[in-house]
Amino acid sequence: MSKGRPKVLVPRGTFLVGTLDFSGPCNGTMVFEIEGVVVAPTDLSVFSSSRWISFSHLNGFLLTGGSFDGRGNTAWPFNQCPKKFDCKLLPTSLSFNFIANAVIRGITSVDSKFFHVIVFASNNIVFSSIKLIAPENSPNTDGIHIGSSSNIKIFDSTVTTGDDCISLGEGVTNITIARVSCGPGHGISVGSLGKYANQKDVVGVTVTNCTFTGTMNGVRIKTWMNSFPLNARSFVFEDLVMNNVYNPIIIDQEYCPYVSCDNTAPSRVKISDVKFRNIRGVSASKIAVKLQCSAAAPCEGVDLALVDLRYSGEEAAASSTCSNVMGTTSGSVNPASCI
Repeated sequence: MSKGRPKVLVPRGTFLVGTLDFSGPCNGTMVFEIEGVVVAPTDLSVFSSSRWISFSHLNGFLLTGGSFDGRGNTAWPFNQCPKKFDCKLLPTSLSFNFIANAVIRGITSVDSKFFHVIVFASNNIVFSSIKLIAPENSPNTDGIHIGSSSNIKIFDSTVTTGDDCISLGEGVTNITIARVSCGPGHGISVGSLGKYANQKDVVGVTVTNCTFTGTMNGVRIKTWMNSFPLNARSFVFEDLVMNNVYNPIIIDQEYCPYVSCDNTAPSRVKISDVKFRNIRGVSASKIAVKLQCSAAAPCEGVDLALVDLRYSGEEAAASSTCSNVMGTTSGSVNPASCI
């Protein structure tokens, strides 16, 4: 292929597409322009892996426009992951692996069978003006999951789904999320961390000017109990609006969702330098701020500033709860700080 700006164009129309893997390296910037609707098969036996459409080993890449319909409603009944620790993964709609210097703009993903988007081992990617849509009761339909990647930006987007709007796994650095509308779903989550040995640290996450509506969580950091050790540090959560969110602000270092998981010892993930600033709105639970850190590795440098969260019920005011937290409170904070 000659150097330049080669393009793959999907014209207007609806196209049934099986498993696809667009793999480089390529000379020059690769452009994928989608004008139509790309539709996934409903027969799970045609998928040779846990990916539907994947892009890999590309340096200089643009994906723009169009819609991807995962037709997940036919697959969700076969998803055992919410109940089973060692489950078979259904196909993720879009996977970006070993990608550098890319823009994903103006796409829509509807009803993914599993995650809408996965980013792995990639750097310098900008997501902008995307829509990720699935019903509130659709299992494991995370909007975007990022792991082992750096310098990823997500701007001006809408995520309505059945799991985390955005989830950040181990080994991520310098992540910026801004002007994202999240809900329904489980909010924006870091983790869960510490499940496996030799995981890389999480460093530098900023979530700003986002709105959460009817979500289970707002902004959350979660780590497994009896985890392997790693560090998670330098977080900024600021200028956020919570509309009837069950856990607007939460650190959960006692994450253990399965009967079979090991809760015999505290988490060994060290969380530090976490700033919650100018977060306001309505909590669907009485405990609007929950900072549940580890006795083995207490949270340090947690800062609450200019927080105003009211409880949606009438019988009591919102409250906060803390354990194993060291930090500061500044400015007006409602509910009263427990730090």
